[in-house]
Amino acid sequence: MSSRLYYQPMPEIEAYYMPQFPTLDKQLCYGGSSQGIHSSILNSCEHNCTQESSLANGSFAVYNSPSTLSFSPNGSPVSQQESQSYPSDPHHSPDHNYGSPISGSCITDDVNDFRNKLRELETVMLGPDSDIIDSIESTFQNGTSIESPEMESLRQIVEAISRGDLKHVLIACAKAVSDNDLLMAQWLMDELRQMVSVSGEPIQRLGAYMLEGLVARLASSGSSIYRALKCKEPACDDLLSYMHILYEVCPYFKFGYMSANGAIAEAMKDENRVHIIDFQIGQGSQWITLIQAFAARPGGPPHIRITGIDDSTSAYARGGGLNIVGKRLSKLAELVKVPFEFHAAAMSGCEVQVENLGVRPGEALAVNFAFVLHHMPDESVSTKNHRDRLLRLVKSLSPKVVTLVEQESNTNTAAFFPRFLETLDYYMAMFESIDVTLPREHKERINVEQHCLARDVVNIIACEETERVERHELLGKWRSRFRMAGFAPYPLSSLVNATIKTLLENYCDKYRLQERDGALYLGWMNRDLVASCAWK
Repeated sequence: MSSRLYYQPMPEIEAYYMPQFPTLDKQLCYGGSSQGIHSSILNSCEHNCTQESSLANGSFAVYNSPSTLSFSPNGSPVSQQESQSYPSDPHHSPDHNYGSPISGSCITDDVNDFRNKLRELETVMLGPDSDIIDSIESTFQNGTSIESPEMESLRQIVEAISRGDLKHVLIACAKAVSDNDLLMAQWLMDELRQMVSVSGEPIQRLGAYMLEGLVARLASSGSSIYRALKCKEPACDDLLSYMHILYEVCPYFKFGYMSANGAIAEAMKDENRVHIIDFQIGQGSQWITLIQAFAARPGGPPHIRITGIDDSTSAYARGGGLNIVGKRLSKLAELVKVPFEFHAAAMSGCEVQVENLGVRPGEALAVNFAFVLHHMPDESVSTKNHRDRLLRLVKSLSPKVVTLVEQESNTNTAAFFPRFLETLDYYMAMFESIDVTLPREHKERINVEQHCLARDVVNIIACEETERVERHELLGKWRSRFRMAGFAPYPLSSLVNATIKTLLENYCDKYRLQERDGALYLGWMNRDLVASCAWK
């Protein structure tokens, strides 16, 4: 889920079922080093890239071949002796590493430590001669509350550190960053580095990446964020393997693609010529099951033409241009005896104009927006407002159905601090769901979470303006945009809904599926994560 779609591997046709995946621009990496609390914020940040193991021959066998590349905030290389990386061993973290042991034990275990931590924070904030510690201790002894809101907040922070309340400390650190309280932020970052772990509990793992986002936000800003965090992308085969694992252990993408395909199949059930425009086709795997379904349609399949839109970034994962997608979809269609054409539009969705889409008279048109529209800048980013421009363009083509699948999160126009809180809540649900379905000892867990989810988190927290490409909106806002563009809701298929419910039976019972106001919501416990709907 990020600035560019993650892409599916392209195996032989019989095994060709991987979906496309959203991903961030290939420029974020993770790691960090801490220096003394009085050091400069900018000088305390080192950013590292760890490429770990890869899957062999499409299986879950692992070859461990760690390599580390680090960059300083100004983009210059840092030697391996100076750099640090996440631990690949889930039960051990080297000294001064970013993560902590899997236990995530508290760093303050007794009253004396509590007092020392409070004294440390007081010294940082108010100088070595302050007497607030004595005042606080006197207050504790008298059983009364601290009158000053600032001191009450400080006391709560130190208590949270004492009991290992990572969520509380993360929020306090984000608030300090939001308030530009650099000394407080640096102090809390130093504490957080000892509490987070990429191999620990869900909150420890997510906390490691959220902390990296906070470090990146302070270490740089705006257009220099990516340069400060620039690192090498894993080999495309490795990246696709990580996507495959996530796809298999979590139903989010299956749900989204299945619901979109169901709406298209329902709308086109009586059509003889079908044109599908996919605004981020990736590897094109979403269309495998739909082509197969059309092949089995009573009365014979329609003639299918797919226009695949994708920019040059996708070539990295495919190992070539869009012609690869066209050839392999054509081969599948030939095997199942479906008349098929493929039209390639090698460009970003923001660049699309009507003449790029190859629309022909006599074809029933379906347009697919699956996990892609939130990457399009809107009126808050650009006067061109490509998000709404594309909807108006599509409406002018008179499509029979338009499908929308998006993460149910509110990060587009939110200010930094509420955006941080929303990101923490949303991705906490995702990390918890992964923890249930992917065994903790799985050797590729760190790579799966880092390359599939963590860079999205860092982009949301660290970046602003055009550099922030993860800009999710709640379905209510998408509804407003579609209606302003002239669309009306397309009714959901009860058959598709029943099929998706059957799909979820293969997963943890904490997943839930709800239909509300003409849309389907897939959630984890009480948190909606993905919403799907259709328009006409």
